Amino acid sequence: MSDPCLFCGAATHMAFPDIVDNRFGSPGHYAIHACTACGGRQTFPRPDQAALKALYERYYNYGGKTDGAYASLREKFLFSPFYRLMLAVDGDVSFHLQKGTGRLLDIGCNEGRGLRLYKANGFAAEGLELNAHAAAAARAHGFAVHEKLIADFVPAQPYDVAVLSNVLEHAPDPRAMLADVSRILAPGGQVWISLPNVESAMAKICGRDWVNWHVPFHIVHFSRARLEKLLAEAGFEIVAARNVTPSLWVAQSLIAWTWRRDAQAAIRLQRKAPLVAGLMAIARGLFFPLLWAWNAGGRGDCLVVRARKR
Repeated sequence: MSDPCLFCGAATHMAFPDIVDNRFGSPGHYAIHACTACGGRQTFPRPDQAALKALYERYYNYGGKTDGAYASLREKFLFSPFYRLMLAVDGDVSFHLQKGTGRLLDIGCNEGRGLRLYKANGFAAEGLELNAHAAAAARAHGFAVHEKLIADFVPAQPYDVAVLSNVLEHAPDPRAMLADVSRILAPGGQVWISLPNVESAMAKICGRDWVNWHVPFHIVHFSRARLEKLLAEAGFEIVAARNVTPSLWVAQSLIAWTWRRDAQAAIRLQRKAPLVAGLMAIARGLFFPLLWAWNAGGRGDCLVVRARKR
């Protein structure tokens, strides 16, 4: 038994069995199914909306905790010159270095750290966020945050930019999400998308242990060709596209791959900052030529695309 392809509706077959959540430790065993017609990949089985909501609230979403040494250090790091230097060297998959003007909507803005950076870069930034705790935290910094699905969101004015930073792969219907993004954008407005590349070298090396399967939260898994086709169908033209391989993603995948027999141990190790920082330094330093070659050859771990509404 399998679900029809979320891209084209054709039948799917199992590509990778026995996938577990090796990032957050949510329960369950899943598989990755590939389409027999277009090659698109998706997570199977897909939890229903109520189950997904419960999983997000327990394992994934911001819960309102802002105290503690880790939270304080993370906050200082994200708003430091060192973070911007790291993005310039390692790759900016969240568009935090992108400067400009106009109305910007960060879809899935969480507690609003990105909103603060977009505002500092010149944008009139707003957010869309279903998590009430996270939305309240973002509003505490003075931002307008709308607690709605994009399908239900009707803005008073259209936006010049919509950001989908590691969001589209979470959508049960990515085609509908892009149609809604187009609806809220002004003519000539842009959508900025980043998401994992299912055809990356790390995905091939790590197989079922690749952290960016990220089951059950990642529902669809994109290649560049699939993303570009979906954007064209939604009325967008590509402005810029590149591959990035964040050293953090490399570190997490290597830990998960090394500790494949013990997902809980892998998760604990991914939370050890000194270990992860050391692996990131090795990935970005010693393996820099390899990561560069992967990115140049379209095998980087993350697709980063800006597209204009026609």
